[in-house]
Amino acid sequence: MNEQKWEIYPLHPQCEVLSRAIKIPYWVARVLTNRRITSPQEANAFLFGDESYFHDPFLFRDMKKAVSRIQRAIEKKEKILVFGDYDVDGILSVVMLTRALADLGAEVAYHIPNRLQEGYGLKESSLEMVLKEEANLVISADCGITATDFVHRARLKGIDVIITDHHQPGPQLPAAVAILNPALADSGYPENNLASVGVIFKLIQALYTNHPRESRVLHYLKLVSIGTVADIVELKGENRFFVKRGLEQLKQAVNPGLKSLLDICGLLGKNVSVWDVGFRIGPRINAAGRLGEAQTAVELFFSADDEKVNNLVRKLDDFNYTRQKIEGKIFNQAVKKIEEEGLAERKKVLILGEEGWHRGVIGIVASKLKELYYRPVIIFAFEDERAVGSGRSIPGFSLIDCLHAQRDLLENYGGHTQAAGCELRLENLRDFETRINDYADNLLGPEDLVKKIYIDAEIDLEEIDAQFMEYFHLLAPFGVGNPRPYFLSTRAELIAPPQKLQGKHSKIIVKQKNRAFEAIGWQQGEWSDCLRRGDLVDLVFTPQTNNYRGGQQVYLSLLGIKKV
Repeated sequence: MNEQKWEIYPLHPQCEVLSRAIKIPYWVARVLTNRRITSPQEANAFLFGDESYFHDPFLFRDMKKAVSRIQRAIEKKEKILVFGDYDVDGILSVVMLTRALADLGAEVAYHIPNRLQEGYGLKESSLEMVLKEEANLVISADCGITATDFVHRARLKGIDVIITDHHQPGPQLPAAVAILNPALADSGYPENNLASVGVIFKLIQALYTNHPRESRVLHYLKLVSIGTVADIVELKGENRFFVKRGLEQLKQAVNPGLKSLLDICGLLGKNVSVWDVGFRIGPRINAAGRLGEAQTAVELFFSADDEKVNNLVRKLDDFNYTRQKIEGKIFNQAVKKIEEEGLAERKKVLILGEEGWHRGVIGIVASKLKELYYRPVIIFAFEDERAVGSGRSIPGFSLIDCLHAQRDLLENYGGHTQAAGCELRLENLRDFETRINDYADNLLGPEDLVKKIYIDAEIDLEEIDAQFMEYFHLLAPFGVGNPRPYFLSTRAELIAPPQKLQGKHSKIIVKQKNRAFEAIGWQQGEWSDCLRRGDLVDLVFTPQTNNYRGGQQVYLSLLGIKKV
């Protein structure tokens, strides 16, 4: 069975106090304190908070400037161009802002660059397109915080720019009319982890303040929830409220495009989870951008014609299928190379690239390889004597810091601690690989390359009843910053022979004292080969529910298992 290190969070001194103060089970208090939620006020907001906890959008330092300039453009019939990004967060930001501005009476158009032809963000070369559109005001969405050259040239042409973004700034800020970016130290906004859809939602909130249709604003939370989850930002604070309320609203979706998307995902009229967004809804939107067809995704949300909507959603589904095939082929080629050359035994950072690998999916492949080999991975696509790379990392190794240390070899780079991208001349790739691994050798020891499982609390299986699950669901939605709680139960007995499902999953039935549960190890088919009926095991798991004969049944989703 895979090597794992289990660590139980140490007991926080506020745990008992919190449990008594707001009358919650002790294990719930442990989960909350493990997430650094230690006061009764914080815990109440986390468990029971709603939109009344939303912050005033005008806390953004430049929000009044942004609203004033947009309102002037609407009054003077100036053309506004929304310029976005081609991922889920960027696409939905464009959809939201374009729709809101049109509803407010603006003359508005949008542009999302082709990932494969134009690349990311506002560049000097983007100005030609803006001039052709005859726009007087450009509003960026999910990009622009480093677009100093574009903003400078736009101003010379008499075009104003408002930047809305959530990425880290460069050494100099653009000379824009207004900048709305919670990542700026002096943004004025108390939440610094909003996705782009969150920033756009706050702008829409501000634009509709005291407007007769102000109540419409909350309907945008459906798209905010999808973009926030897809962009893998922390589900804490306002993000948590956005996602919790937005997921609830998805069950009552009325937009024809959104309804058709939910339908093709098998989710229409059903409760939608973070997992559903991350693995069903998000990939279909994202596939369009990855293959240079982001326009299709935007059109889906703007179309009211049933036939057109059906054609568009089928195109998204086809894009996703194509993306999966391309991604699977690259993944298999990469695994073959790693295994044949023993790279995982020799390298702390896996760096691979091939001619013909599609730059639109290499980030997904890097993510899967990172999980498989539990080490940082950077995958490159080779184009015109250049290597374009996308990387993913493990906790404790900052990919962006690593790239910064090799910046003399790079023509371009950016990103975050756990996900980053870069570009360099192909002739420099071998030196890059050597230096990256030299850098990693000084930071990563053998113990850092063993996957750690963090356990919230030890419980007995008999504690898992209806009330337990009610509180468990109160802790949702789960994601970055609020991971699913994992529990340890010891000395459980296998009371039936293990089964291998579909050749890749393990299913067992375990009993402890008087309670028995089905338990499934997803993608862990080899576990069933190592276990026998009658074995005593320690389990690390999270409880899950599935629909069974019209009711809900609890089972254990296994993260780890050890024989006693």
